[in-house]
Amino acid sequence: MGVRWSHYDEAYKAIFDAAQGIASLETDLTKIEFAYNAAGDIETLVFKKGAAILFTLTFGYDAEGKVTQITRS
Repeated sequence: MGVRWSHYDEAYKAIFDAAQGIASLETDLTKIEFAYNAAGDIETLVFKKGAAILFTLTFGYDAEGKVTQITRS
């Protein structure tokens, strides 16, 4: 099932649910922090359990502003 991106609440829930699966069910993902670049595009998503960082997704863009890669660290 796809999410219409004009419905941010649905999109954020889908990201949260997918990240919970990535992090594993044992991590109890509690928070996702968003950081934006100067163009207003998402630059990073930081996934946390309380204050502890579980992992970060960093987004790379091409000259046209299209996402070209996502790196997990």
